[in-house]
Amino acid sequence: MVAVSRVAPDVFRCTGTHVNWYLLREGRHLTMIDAGWAGDTAAVVASVVAIGCDPRDVRAIVITHAHADHLGGALHFRREYGTPVHMATADAARAANGDLERPRIRDVVRRLGKRGAARWAVDVARAGALRRRALPGAVPLPEGDSWEPLDLPGGPVPVATPGHTPGSTSYMLPGGLLATGDALITAHPLGRLTGPQLSPGFFAHDPGAADASLDVLSGLDADVVLPGHGPVWRGSLGEATRIARWRADGAGASLRRGASVREARTWQRSGSSKG
Repeated sequence: MVAVSRVAPDVFRCTGTHVNWYLLREGRHLTMIDAGWAGDTAAVVASVVAIGCDPRDVRAIVITHAHADHLGGALHFRREYGTPVHMATADAARAANGDLERPRIRDVVRRLGKRGAARWAVDVARAGALRRRALPGAVPLPEGDSWEPLDLPGGPVPVATPGHTPGSTSYMLPGGLLATGDALITAHPLGRLTGPQLSPGFFAHDPGAADASLDVLSGLDADVVLPGHGPVWRGSLGEATRIARWRADGAGASLRRGASVREARTWQRSGSSKG
């Protein structure tokens, strides 16, 4: 089952098994950002049909990072329609041989007592979390920060935000939208709060780099966050990253970075000033 909602006139958020992917429409042509779990493949196809398009209209799939919950449906589109898949070189090698980074089993087991965690574990196992699938032949994203839009529908601009994986990439979109993958999310079944936050730390390849990438995000001229997990968040990237860092570091660290006591209490109570 898939839920599809319009974020902007030609941008759509699609949600499968605890994960989002996005469709950018330009005329009849589409760019897909991420592709859910392997078990979400039928839902990914259905999301394209739901907005009045055909799977052959997907001109490319751009990947935020090489984790199984974001690559899954891409293999189907490659096999059936020859759809090119774009991702950062730093993640492409692991995707090519199927040796994807995964959290340690013990880290997941330790959290199964949390509310909703056991259900999440069953859901993602059914969706393909325990299967190994290779996705060779990815088209590499440009190296460095060229800040040039890709020649694809919707003109996504790749922004390197490593840490969650070595090649983790966010995508700037027209109209002040930013697809962040897991560099900045707004909810996770293993977390307690909604609103801007980093992914649970044990999912990250390099937690220090993931924290540093918040500095990159904070300087972007965007006010709509399209996360890999959780609802869309509307507000400045500066505010979103301050909230995420406060949650990761604790109120004291955030206060040292200039947040007021009142802001910290508000973030703790509501999880997000924008909802």
